[in-house]
Amino acid sequence: MQAEVGDKLLVHGRTVGQHDRMAEIVEVLGDSGEPPYRVRYEDGHETVMSPGPDSVVRHPQDDPPPGS
Repeated sequence: MQAEVGDKLLVHGRTVGQHDRMAEIVEVLGDSGEPPYRVRYEDGHETVMSPGPDSVVRHPQDDPPPGS
């Protein structure tokens, strides 16, 4: 997994009823874009994490343009 500051991290819910969460990567602490990452969730909470297989990095260029 590789990411840059400004990428989004989508963390899928692990159990039934648990929602997916989206976080912005605000700092890359590993070498060459590797984890761990400091992330900020929608509610403002920040944490350092090494994402597992239930997480996906979304790069800004991967998002569809507005209105499509």
